Amino acid sequence: MDVKAKAKYIRISPRKVRLVVDVIRGMQVEKALDQLNFINKRATVPVRKLLNSAIANAINNFELEKNNLYIKEIKVDEGPTLKRWMPRAHGRATMIRKRTSHISVILGELVDSGKKETKKEKVEEPIKLTTKPKEEEGIKVSKKDQIKEIEKPATHLEDKSESIKDPRREGRGKHTEIEGNVKKGFVNKIFRRKSG
Repeated sequence: MDVKAKAKYIRISPRKVRLVVDVIRGMQVEKALDQLNFINKRATVPVRKLLNSAIANAINNFELEKNNLYIKEIKVDEGPTLKRWMPRAHGRATMIRKRTSHISVILGELVDSGKKETKKEKVEEPIKLTTKPKEEEGIKVSKKDQIKEIEKPATHLEDKSESIKDPRREGRGKHTEIEGNVKKGFVNKIFRRKSG
């Protein structure tokens, strides 16, 4: 089983990272980590982090043993280049290219353990009920009727909205009606006459 991990936008040029990566390609994981401790290059830090991340993926997600893993494939691709400039003689400016790199690693098993990939089980979405279904009362109901019943808004909410009174008459809806069936809303508040 293959375990993957990636590190993107590393601020070291791919050419320099490849010097480190070429040394550990094909090694067992533990030997590769030991080898990285003794390489005197700045690129060993992100490569070591990436390798530890891939090992953690293998142990936690796929329940594989650390001493049964090796570096099956590791590659360094070029990322976006940051353009900077440097002042030179006679008022000129020359380009400085600050290169970035993407590192990707695939770990394989030395001896196949036979474990299959763990698949995430799909959980059914919970049904939101606003009213009690009729089946609990002992009446059999078809699925279409159940869906219609679920989609209906709860009746107890409508009763409360009618009893609400809006003292400033700013809201909208049935509770904004005043005596004489005249509706005063936001627009009427803006265009009302100013008292003198």
